[in-house]
Amino acid sequence: MKQIKLNNGIEIPQMGLGVFQAPQGEDTVNSVKWALEAGYGHIDTAKIYGNESDVGKGMLESGVPREDIFLTTKLWNGDIRAERTREAFEESLKALKTDYVDLYLIHWPVDKFEKAWMVMEELYQEGKIKAIGLSNFHKSHLDKIQEIARVKPVINQIESHPYMNNQELIDLSKSLGMEVEVWSPLGGTGGNVLEDKTLNELAEKYGKTPAQIVLRWDIQRGVIVIPKSIHKDRIVSNIDVFDFELSDEDMTVINQLNKNLRVGPDPDNFDF
Repeated sequence: MKQIKLNNGIEIPQMGLGVFQAPQGEDTVNSVKWALEAGYGHIDTAKIYGNESDVGKGMLESGVPREDIFLTTKLWNGDIRAERTREAFEESLKALKTDYVDLYLIHWPVDKFEKAWMVMEELYQEGKIKAIGLSNFHKSHLDKIQEIARVKPVINQIESHPYMNNQELIDLSKSLGMEVEVWSPLGGTGGNVLEDKTLNELAEKYGKTPAQIVLRWDIQRGVIVIPKSIHKDRIVSNIDVFDFELSDEDMTVINQLNKNLRVGPDPDNFDF
């Protein structure tokens, strides 16, 4: 598994398991165990997902040492607005059955996120978080963080897939010293990205699945990617992308599939 070094020197595995919409209970516990067994070493959850306790259980039951797991969770909007960042973080720690997280993100750029960032800086300085970052931040939000941050964000986690490659925001985030992590890399639940004719032709050409083609495209774009699955065969298949390389021409072909078609909310216009 390739590691990407963040701006504070911490390394993050380039592929992780996302658990957005993974149901509470054994489905999430098992998916975490299967991912760690398969070599992911990186789990991405959030308080609002409601499955932090299952992620914690899965990590414990996997037998993988805590220090060998890169764990991300996120601060939810209601806690940001209520100015209870520290309390929310402690609740996440308890649910996850750990005494630190590797990466803590502001989930969405809601009102008072600047105050939340200052508390996250304190938690970082106290050693309870190895790195702090952002999720779903556009240029206007990044500008505000740049004005007040004493600790530079290490990551901006954003929507990106072949129909919404979001390359301009990726390039902007990287120009500001942040790595980029992409969610819904395969087009999201109910999406039809993986049915795309071009991706299926490339899958046949390389002897891979359409999902593996997309994930390899992400790896070669230099972004961190967190595909979600609760199925063991897909979890194992998704990580099998390090034994081939897409040509420059085929990378361009996938880039040209972009339609600016979102599957998630627009960070400039959401109501939650």
